[in-house]
Amino acid sequence: MDEGELIVSQRELHRMHVVRLTLEGRESASKGAELLGISTRQIKRLRKKMRERGAQGLLHGNRGRRPWNRTVPRTVKKVLQLAQGRYKGLNDTHLTEKLGEKEGVKLSRSTVRALLRQAGIVAVRKHRPKRHYKRRERKAQEGELLLWDGSPHRWLGESGPKWTLTVAIDDATGGLLYGVFSEQEDAQSYLTCLKQLLIDRGIALAIYMDRHGIFRRNDDHWTLQEELAGERIPTQVGQALKSLGIEPIFALSPQAKGRVERMFGTLQDRLVSELRLAGIGTRDRATAFVNGPFKNDFNRRFAKPPQQSQSAWRKVPRGLDVDRICSFRYEATVGNDNAVRVAGAILDIPEGPRHTGYAKSRVEVRQLLDGRWRVYYKDELLLETNKPQLRVPLRTRRRRRRTLDKGDIFADQLRGHIA
Repeated sequence: MDEGELIVSQRELHRMHVVRLTLEGRESASKGAELLGISTRQIKRLRKKMRERGAQGLLHGNRGRRPWNRTVPRTVKKVLQLAQGRYKGLNDTHLTEKLGEKEGVKLSRSTVRALLRQAGIVAVRKHRPKRHYKRRERKAQEGELLLWDGSPHRWLGESGPKWTLTVAIDDATGGLLYGVFSEQEDAQSYLTCLKQLLIDRGIALAIYMDRHGIFRRNDDHWTLQEELAGERIPTQVGQALKSLGIEPIFALSPQAKGRVERMFGTLQDRLVSELRLAGIGTRDRATAFVNGPFKNDFNRRFAKPPQQSQSAWRKVPRGLDVDRICSFRYEATVGNDNAVRVAGAILDIPEGPRHTGYAKSRVEVRQLLDGRWRVYYKDELLLETNKPQLRVPLRTRRRRRRTLDKGDIFADQLRGHIA
C-alpha cells in the first residue's frame, strides 16, 4: 500500500513527519522525542518500524481489523426492531434498562445510543442547555419536608385523555411517596395524597407547594367572621394541614420547587411508556400501578439515601380520625325540621337522647373522600350516611352550577343529578 493511499489523521501525519526528519538527519532523536512528547527509546522504535515498513509501520496494529467487542448483527437487528416496535418512545437509558431486564440484551447505554443514531432513530427528548440556578440543600431527614404538585398530561399517549397526576415526594431522598390520577388538579387529589401519607408514613413537619388557590386564599375579600377573628379561613386542604400541625411553605416561582418539577419531566418520559407496556387504560388502574411496581422501581433507581438515618415523621396520634381530617368541612345551621342543607343535599339528623332536637344549632358537616357524609355537634357524631337526599329547585339550577366548588366530591354527583 502506497503512503498516498493511507487514510490518516492530522496527528498521525505529524508523527510521520517528525520521524522522517530524524531519519533524514534534519532533526536529532532527542529533539524528535521532545516534539512528539515521547521518550528517546520510543522514537528509536518508531524509526525502526518506518525503515522496515514505511509509513504504515507507524499506524496502530488494529487498524482495519474487526473490533473484538463489536455488537453482532443479530443483536443490532433485535435492538432496532424493539426500539421501533414494543419499546417505541422510550429514551436511551430507559430502553437500555428494558433490553437488559426484559429481553436479555446486555448492552451499555452508549452502545444502544450509537446503534440508534446510526440507524437514524433520533432522541426522544432534546436536551437543552441547563440554566443556572442556585441549588438548595436537601433536608437531612425523611419527613422533614415534602413537596407536592400536579401535572396535566396525556399519560396514556397522544391519543389518550388528558389527566392530572398529583404526586408527593420527600425532599431528603427525592423518592416518590404517593401519586393519584384525576381529571383535573383539585382538592380531592391532595387530600387523598395526605390521607395515604398519614396511613403509610405519618405526619410530616412541612410541605412545600405553589400558591394555588387549592392551598391558600388568594382573594381580597374578608368575611365579617374573618375580620373578627383577625385571620383568613383556610381552604379545605389548608384546614387539614392546620389540624395536623403541618407547616405550609409557599413557593414564589416554579423554579423554587424544581425537584418536583424535574420529577414530572422524568415521569412524563418514563411513566407514559410504562403505562402503555402494562396495557393500562383507566385512572384507578393507573393510580394502583404508580403506587405499586412503578414506585418501587423508580425509587430504587433514582431515590438517594438521606443524610441522617433518623426519620422526622411523627406518628399519627392514637384515636385521630384520619377520614375526618382528610375530608371537606362545612359549617351549617340545623333547620327547624332538624335537617341540614349543604349545597342542595339534605341531611336529616335523628333525635338525640331523651328526644333531644338540634334545631338552630351550629354543626360541622363533613364530606368524606369515599362520598359519605357526617354531621358533628361539639365533636359528637350525630349522623353518618352515604345516601343524602338531593333537592335542587328548578329556579336555582343555574346558580348552583356557578357556585359549586370543583374540588368537592359532591359537586360531581350534583352536576350529574341536575343535568
